[in-house]
Amino acid sequence: MAKHTQVILIDDLDGGEANETVTFAIDGTAYEIDLSDQNAKRLREALSPFVSSARRADTGQTRGRRRGAGSGSQRAMTREKSAEIRAWAKAHGHPVSERGRIAASIVQAYEEAH
Repeated sequence: MAKHTQVILIDDLDGGEANETVTFAIDGTAYEIDLSDQNAKRLREALSPFVSSARRADTGQTRGRRRGAGSGSQRAMTREKSAEIRAWAKAHGHPVSERGRIAASIVQAYEEAH
């Protein structure tokens, strides 16, 4: 017998249809919230100035896991994707270095443009 299971996400802010589950952490506590595209964008925009100035913390959660294996929005980028974002940023007047981490605000601007 075939079985079909459907999961429908409900936006935790406004009760409408959600498109994604956003994970974030603050003060040592991780949170998940189901949000529509619009509310997820609002959350990312609100956090953007803090994220772009922050550094990643070693939470110890990566032990035993392959780097980049996570399913969150901040997955490890491939070299090709990084090069594509850098080229886009330069073409659109964003300051970006040739090497190293690309600022979250630039990655977000790139994703919003595509």
